[in-house]
Amino acid sequence: MRIDLHAHSNASDGTDSPAELVAAAVAAGLDVVALTDHDTVAGQAEAAAAVRALPPGTLTLVPGAELSCRVDGISMHLLAYLFDPAEPAFAEERELVRTDRFRRGRAVVERCRELGAPISWEQVRRIAGSGSVGRPHIASALVEAGVVATVSDAFTADWLANGGRADVPKHETDPITAVKLVRAAGGVPVFAHPGAVKRGRTVSEQVIRDLAAAGLGGLEVDHVDHDEETRAALRGLAAELGLFTTGSSDYHGSRKTVGLGAFTTAPDAYQQLLDQATGDRPVG
Repeated sequence: MRIDLHAHSNASDGTDSPAELVAAAVAAGLDVVALTDHDTVAGQAEAAAAVRALPPGTLTLVPGAELSCRVDGISMHLLAYLFDPAEPAFAEERELVRTDRFRRGRAVVERCRELGAPISWEQVRRIAGSGSVGRPHIASALVEAGVVATVSDAFTADWLANGGRADVPKHETDPITAVKLVRAAGGVPVFAHPGAVKRGRTVSEQVIRDLAAAGLGGLEVDHVDHDEETRAALRGLAAELGLFTTGSSDYHGSRKTVGLGAFTTAPDAYQQLLDQATGDRPVG
Protein backbone atom coordinates (compact mmCIF):
# COMPACT_ATOMS: atom_id res chain seq x y z
CA MET A 1 0.00 0.00 0.00
CA ARG A 2 1.41 3.39 -1.07
CA ILE A 3 0.25 6.24 1.17
CA ASP A 4 1.12 9.94 0.73
CA LEU A 5 -0.31 12.13 3.50
CA HIS A 6 0.71 15.65 2.44
CA ALA A 7 -0.33 17.26 -0.86
CA HIS A 8 -1.60 20.65 -1.98
CA SER A 9 -4.03 21.76 -4.68
CA ASN A 10 -4.70 25.16 -6.18
CA ALA A 11 -7.16 25.78 -3.36
CA SER A 12 -3.99 26.98 -1.62
CA ASP A 13 -0.53 27.05 -3.20
CA GLY A 14 -0.42 23.98 -5.43
CA THR A 15 -0.82 24.13 -9.19
CA ASP A 16 -3.17 21.16 -9.71
CA SER A 17 -6.90 21.49 -9.22
CA PRO A 18 -8.25 19.05 -6.60
CA ALA A 19 -9.54 16.79 -9.39
CA GLU A 20 -6.19 16.94 -11.18
CA LEU A 21 -4.47 16.05 -7.93
CA VAL A 22 -6.65 12.96 -7.61
CA ALA A 23 -5.77 11.96 -11.20
CA ALA A 24 -2.07 12.55 -10.50
CA ALA A 25 -2.27 10.37 -7.39
CA VAL A 26 -3.76 7.52 -9.43
CA ALA A 27 -1.09 7.97 -12.11
CA ALA A 28 1.60 7.86 -9.40
CA GLY A 29 0.31 4.51 -8.19
CA LEU A 30 -0.88 5.75 -4.82
CA ASP A 31 -3.51 3.88 -2.82
CA VAL A 32 -4.09 6.73 -0.35
CA VAL A 33 -3.55 10.48 -0.70
CA ALA A 34 -4.28 13.30 1.75
CA LEU A 35 -5.31 16.74 0.51
CA THR A 36 -3.81 19.18 3.03
CA ASP A 37 -4.17 22.69 1.68
CA HIS A 38 -3.00 25.60 3.81
CA ASP A 39 -5.65 26.67 6.35
CA THR A 40 -8.56 25.73 4.07
CA VAL A 41 -10.85 22.85 3.13
CA ALA A 42 -12.08 24.60 -0.03
CA GLY A 43 -10.76 21.87 -2.34
CA GLN A 44 -12.13 18.88 -0.45
CA ALA A 45 -15.54 18.61 -2.15
CA GLU A 46 -14.04 18.59 -5.65
CA ALA A 47 -11.40 16.04 -4.65
CA ALA A 48 -14.01 13.80 -3.02
CA ALA A 49 -16.22 13.94 -6.11
CA ALA A 50 -13.24 12.97 -8.29
CA VAL A 51 -12.46 9.98 -6.06
CA ARG A 52 -16.08 8.82 -6.05
CA ALA A 53 -16.08 8.93 -9.86
CA LEU A 54 -13.24 6.38 -9.98
CA PRO A 55 -13.79 2.62 -10.03
CA PRO A 56 -14.28 1.42 -6.43
CA GLY A 57 -11.03 0.71 -4.62
CA THR A 58 -8.87 2.83 -6.94
CA LEU A 59 -7.88 5.54 -4.46
CA THR A 60 -8.70 6.67 -0.93
CA LEU A 61 -8.76 10.38 -0.09
CA VAL A 62 -7.90 11.57 3.43
CA PRO A 63 -9.34 15.06 4.04
CA GLY A 64 -7.03 17.40 5.91
CA ALA A 65 -5.40 20.82 6.12
CA GLU A 66 -2.00 22.29 6.93
CA LEU A 67 -2.15 24.92 9.68
CA SER A 68 0.15 27.91 10.09
CA CYS A 69 1.49 28.10 13.65
CA ARG A 70 4.14 30.04 15.57
CA VAL A 71 5.93 29.42 18.85
CA ASP A 72 8.89 31.27 20.37
CA GLY A 73 9.04 33.42 17.24
CA ILE A 74 9.44 30.37 14.98
CA SER A 75 6.94 29.47 12.25
CA MET A 76 5.89 25.83 12.03
CA HIS A 77 3.17 23.84 10.28
CA LEU A 78 0.72 21.38 11.73
CA LEU A 79 -1.05 18.84 9.55
CA ALA A 80 -4.62 18.11 10.65
CA TYR A 81 -6.42 15.02 9.37
CA LEU A 82 -10.03 13.82 9.44
CA PHE A 83 -11.44 16.65 11.56
CA ASP A 84 -15.05 17.85 11.37
CA PRO A 85 -14.76 20.85 9.00
CA ALA A 86 -17.92 22.41 10.46
CA GLU A 87 -16.75 22.39 14.10
CA PRO A 88 -17.12 26.13 14.95
CA ALA A 89 -13.99 26.93 16.98
CA PHE A 90 -11.56 25.31 14.56
CA ALA A 91 -13.40 26.71 11.52
CA GLU A 92 -13.18 30.21 13.00
CA GLU A 93 -9.43 29.91 13.57
CA ARG A 94 -8.82 28.67 10.02
CA GLU A 95 -10.80 31.61 8.66
CA LEU A 96 -8.78 34.06 10.75
CA VAL A 97 -5.49 32.66 9.45
CA ARG A 98 -6.75 32.54 5.86
CA THR A 99 -8.04 36.15 5.95
CA ASP A 100 -4.71 37.41 7.27
CA ARG A 101 -2.89 35.65 4.41
CA PHE A 102 -4.48 38.19 2.04
CA ARG A 103 -3.24 41.18 4.06
CA ARG A 104 0.20 39.65 4.46
CA GLY A 105 0.44 38.81 0.75
CA ARG A 106 -0.15 42.40 -0.29
CA ALA A 107 2.43 43.60 2.24
CA VAL A 108 5.05 41.11 1.00
CA VAL A 109 4.49 42.19 -2.60
CA GLU A 110 4.95 45.81 -1.61
CA ARG A 111 8.13 44.92 0.28
CA CYS A 112 9.45 43.12 -2.81
CA ARG A 113 8.70 46.17 -4.95
CA GLU A 114 10.56 48.38 -2.48
CA LEU A 115 13.52 46.03 -2.87
CA GLY A 116 13.47 46.48 -6.64
CA ALA A 117 11.45 43.47 -7.81
CA PRO A 118 9.14 44.44 -10.73
CA ILE A 119 6.11 42.43 -9.59
CA SER A 120 2.54 43.48 -8.82
CA TRP A 121 -0.35 42.37 -6.64
CA GLU A 122 -2.46 41.81 -9.76
CA GLN A 123 0.20 39.46 -11.10
CA VAL A 124 0.26 37.46 -7.85
CA ARG A 125 -3.55 37.22 -7.79
CA ARG A 126 -3.49 35.92 -11.36
CA ILE A 127 -0.98 33.24 -10.39
CA ALA A 128 -2.99 32.27 -7.30
CA GLY A 129 -6.27 32.06 -9.23
CA SER A 130 -9.03 31.01 -6.85
CA GLY A 131 -6.53 29.82 -4.25
CA SER A 132 -5.55 31.54 -1.03
CA VAL A 133 -2.52 33.73 -1.76
CA GLY A 134 0.70 32.46 -0.23
CA ARG A 135 4.42 33.05 -0.55
CA PRO A 136 4.80 30.39 -3.30
CA HIS A 137 2.57 32.52 -5.54
CA ILE A 138 4.77 35.54 -4.85
CA ALA A 139 7.83 33.37 -5.51
CA SER A 140 6.34 32.41 -8.88
CA ALA A 141 5.90 36.10 -9.67
CA LEU A 142 9.56 36.69 -8.84
CA VAL A 143 10.45 33.88 -11.27
CA GLU A 144 8.24 35.41 -13.98
CA ALA A 145 9.96 38.75 -13.47
CA GLY A 146 13.42 37.20 -13.78
CA VAL A 147 14.39 38.15 -10.24
CA VAL A 148 15.16 34.53 -9.28
CA ALA A 149 15.57 31.40 -11.35
CA THR A 150 13.28 29.06 -9.40
CA VAL A 151 10.60 29.17 -6.72
CA SER A 152 13.06 27.63 -4.26
CA ASP A 153 15.54 30.43 -4.96
CA ALA A 154 12.96 32.94 -3.72
CA PHE A 155 12.92 31.35 -0.27
CA THR A 156 16.21 32.81 0.90
CA ALA A 157 17.11 35.62 3.30
CA ASP A 158 17.31 37.95 0.30
CA TRP A 159 13.60 37.54 -0.40
CA LEU A 160 10.85 35.38 1.14
CA ALA A 161 12.43 33.14 3.77
CA ASN A 162 11.19 33.51 7.33
CA GLY A 163 12.93 36.65 8.58
CA GLY A 164 14.07 37.52 5.06
CA ARG A 165 14.18 41.02 3.60
CA ALA A 166 10.66 40.74 2.15
CA ASP A 167 9.10 38.71 4.93
CA VAL A 168 6.08 40.14 6.74
CA PRO A 169 4.61 38.47 9.84
CA LYS A 170 1.11 36.99 9.64
CA HIS A 171 -1.39 35.63 12.11
CA GLU A 172 -0.26 32.15 13.13
CA THR A 173 -1.91 29.97 15.74
CA ASP A 174 -0.11 28.89 18.89
CA PRO A 175 0.64 25.21 18.19
CA ILE A 176 -0.61 23.96 21.56
CA THR A 177 -3.89 25.74 20.86
CA ALA A 178 -3.92 24.29 17.33
CA VAL A 179 -3.40 20.73 18.60
CA LYS A 180 -6.29 21.15 21.03
CA LEU A 181 -8.55 22.66 18.35
CA VAL A 182 -7.84 19.77 15.99
CA ARG A 183 -8.53 17.19 18.69
CA ALA A 184 -11.73 18.97 19.76
CA ALA A 185 -12.89 18.75 16.12
CA GLY A 186 -12.24 15.00 16.13
CA GLY A 187 -9.08 15.27 14.05
CA VAL A 188 -5.53 13.99 14.33
CA PRO A 189 -2.63 16.50 14.44
CA VAL A 190 0.80 15.71 12.97
CA PHE A 191 3.81 18.05 13.07
CA ALA A 192 4.83 18.76 9.45
CA HIS A 193 8.54 18.61 8.50
CA PRO A 194 9.73 19.46 12.05
CA GLY A 195 13.43 19.30 11.13
CA ALA A 196 13.34 21.36 7.92
CA VAL A 197 16.27 23.61 8.79
CA LYS A 198 16.62 24.83 5.20
CA ARG A 199 13.33 26.69 5.68
CA GLY A 200 14.66 28.64 8.68
CA ARG A 201 14.80 28.10 12.42
CA THR A 202 13.12 24.97 13.75
CA VAL A 203 11.52 24.41 17.13
CA SER A 204 13.29 22.75 20.04
CA GLU A 205 12.82 19.17 21.15
CA GLN A 206 11.05 20.52 24.25
CA VAL A 207 8.37 22.10 22.06
CA ILE A 208 7.73 18.71 20.46
CA ARG A 209 7.49 17.16 23.92
CA ASP A 210 5.00 19.83 24.94
CA LEU A 211 2.95 19.23 21.79
CA ALA A 212 2.92 15.50 22.48
CA ALA A 213 1.63 16.16 25.99
CA ALA A 214 -1.12 18.36 24.50
CA GLY A 215 -2.32 15.64 22.12
CA LEU A 216 -0.04 15.57 19.08
CA GLY A 217 -0.54 12.34 17.15
CA GLY A 218 2.56 12.05 15.01
CA LEU A 219 5.64 13.49 13.35
CA GLU A 220 6.20 13.81 9.61
CA VAL A 221 9.64 12.21 9.35
CA ASP A 222 10.25 11.11 5.75
CA HIS A 223 10.22 14.42 3.89
CA VAL A 224 12.38 15.96 1.19
CA ASP A 225 13.66 18.62 3.62
CA HIS A 226 14.99 16.06 6.14
CA ASP A 227 18.38 14.37 5.80
CA GLU A 228 18.98 10.86 7.10
CA GLU A 229 20.42 12.05 10.41
CA THR A 230 17.37 14.22 11.05
CA ARG A 231 15.00 11.38 10.18
CA ALA A 232 16.75 9.00 12.56
CA ALA A 233 16.61 11.53 15.39
CA LEU A 234 12.92 12.22 14.80
CA ARG A 235 12.09 8.50 14.71
CA GLY A 236 13.81 8.03 18.04
CA LEU A 237 11.96 10.96 19.59
CA ALA A 238 8.63 9.76 18.20
CA ALA A 239 9.16 6.29 19.63
CA GLU A 240 9.99 7.77 23.03
CA LEU A 241 6.87 9.96 23.01
CA GLY A 242 4.49 7.35 21.63
CA LEU A 243 3.90 9.20 18.35
CA PHE A 244 3.44 7.56 14.97
CA THR A 245 5.62 8.72 12.05
CA THR A 246 4.59 9.58 8.53
CA GLY A 247 6.24 10.07 5.16
CA SER A 248 4.90 12.48 2.57
CA SER A 249 5.82 14.26 -0.65
CA ASP A 250 4.47 17.71 0.31
CA TYR A 251 3.40 17.83 -3.34
CA HIS A 252 2.67 21.24 -4.90
CA GLY A 253 2.27 20.26 -8.55
CA SER A 254 4.67 22.01 -10.92
CA ARG A 255 5.56 24.63 -8.29
CA LYS A 256 8.03 22.20 -6.66
CA THR A 257 10.07 19.38 -8.15
CA VAL A 258 9.10 16.62 -5.70
CA GLY A 259 6.48 14.22 -7.07
CA LEU A 260 3.56 12.46 -5.43
CA GLY A 261 4.67 9.32 -3.63
CA ALA A 262 8.30 10.46 -3.35
CA PHE A 263 7.97 9.65 0.36
CA THR A 264 5.26 7.47 1.84
CA THR A 265 3.67 6.44 5.14
CA ALA A 266 3.72 2.89 6.49
CA PRO A 267 0.31 1.16 6.63
CA ASP A 268 0.51 0.63 10.40
CA ALA A 269 1.06 4.37 10.98
CA TYR A 270 -1.87 5.14 8.69
CA GLN A 271 -4.02 2.76 10.71
CA GLN A 272 -3.05 4.54 13.92
CA LEU A 273 -4.18 7.81 12.35
CA LEU A 274 -7.53 6.26 11.37
CA ASP A 275 -7.99 4.77 14.82
CA GLN A 276 -7.56 8.18 16.48
CA ALA A 277 -9.94 10.10 14.18
CA THR A 278 -13.56 10.75 15.13
CA GLY A 279 -14.43 13.89 13.16
CA ASP A 280 -14.48 12.62 9.57
CA ARG A 281 -13.67 9.52 7.55
CA PRO A 282 -11.68 8.90 4.36
CA VAL A 283 -13.41 8.97 0.98
CA GLY A 284 -13.24 5.98 -1.35
